[in-house]
Amino acid sequence: MEKILLKAKNLKKYFSLKKEFLKETQYVKAVDDIDLTIYEGETLGIVGESGCGKSTLGRILLNLITPDAGEIIYQGRNILELSKKEMRSLRKEMQIIFQDPFSSLDPRFRIKDIVGEGLEVFYPREGKQFIKDRVDEILALVGLPKEIKNRYPHEFSGGQRQRISIARSIVLKPNFIVCDEPVSSLDVSIQAQIINLLKSLKEKLNLSYLFIAHDLSVVNYISDQIAVIYLGKIVEYGKAEKVCKSPVHPYTKALIAAIPQISAKKSGEVKLKAEVDVSVNQIQGCSFYPRCKEALDICKKEVPRLKKNDDTHSVACHLY
Repeated sequence: MEKILLKAKNLKKYFSLKKEFLKETQYVKAVDDIDLTIYEGETLGIVGESGCGKSTLGRILLNLITPDAGEIIYQGRNILELSKKEMRSLRKEMQIIFQDPFSSLDPRFRIKDIVGEGLEVFYPREGKQFIKDRVDEILALVGLPKEIKNRYPHEFSGGQRQRISIARSIVLKPNFIVCDEPVSSLDVSIQAQIINLLKSLKEKLNLSYLFIAHDLSVVNYISDQIAVIYLGKIVEYGKAEKVCKSPVHPYTKALIAAIPQISAKKSGEVKLKAEVDVSVNQIQGCSFYPRCKEALDICKKEVPRLKKNDDTHSVACHLY
C-alpha cells in the first residue's frame, strides 16, 4: 500500500489588487481551494499556463508562503501549525530547485560554499572534512567532477548550473523536493539530460517530487500523477498516462493539442479564445468558460467541483 508523504487540503491564497480607480478590491486567486496528495517515492506533476498559480502552490507546500486557508499535512503533522524552530528543523527534509539556474546561485560564492552551505547550518559540529567529503560525493552524484568546487557560478553553462542547484537541494538528504520549472530555461537537448538526472536521483535516493512545468509532454515523462491547474483551480487530476492519453477537460485537451508533433499528421487542433484577466473574482461560474467552446449555460453560473471520473481520474467540468 502506498504511503502518503504530503497531503494538502482546501488550500487558498488570494493576492489583492489595490487600484484607486477600482470601486472594489479585486483579487488574483493564485491558489483556490486545492486538494492534492503526494505519495512516498512518487512524482506529482503540476501543469498549466504561466500565471495559473503553479509556483505559488509549490512555495505554499514548503511553507515559504503562508496560505489564507487550508492544511498541509507532512508525515502526519500540519506544518502550518509548527513553530519557527520546528519548521527550521524540517527544512532539511523539504527542498526546492528553482527555475532559473543563473539567478538562483549567488555569484559571490564558490561551488563548494553553495552546495555545502546547508551542511554548515544543520551539521556544524561534524567538521570541515565531513562537509568536504559530502560535497564531493554529491557533485559526483549529479555528474560533475569534484575539481569544479573551487570555481564560481559564472564559469558554467546553464545545464551545469542546474546540476549544481540540484546538488544543493539533495545534499541534506531530503524526502520531498519541489522542482519549479527546472528545465524551462534550458536548451532542449540539455532538458532531456536534467530530466533523466532527476529520474535517476528519484530512484537512487527514494525522493518524492512536486514537478512544476507548462509543458505537458515533459510532465508526462517524469510524473506518476498529474494535476492540471487553471487560474488557481485543479481542473483535471489523475494517473499521468490516463490524463495524457484520455484527457477529459477541454483545457487539458488544448494543452495536449499544443504539444509539437514530429509526425506530419497532426492531431485535431484545439484553439482557445484569448486569455482572460487573472483577476477573475467577478466570474460567478467556471473560470474557464470565457475561453471554452463547449461551455454550457450552467458554466456561467455554477463552479464545477472536482469529481471522480473513475478510480484514478478526477475532473472539474459540467460536461462530465
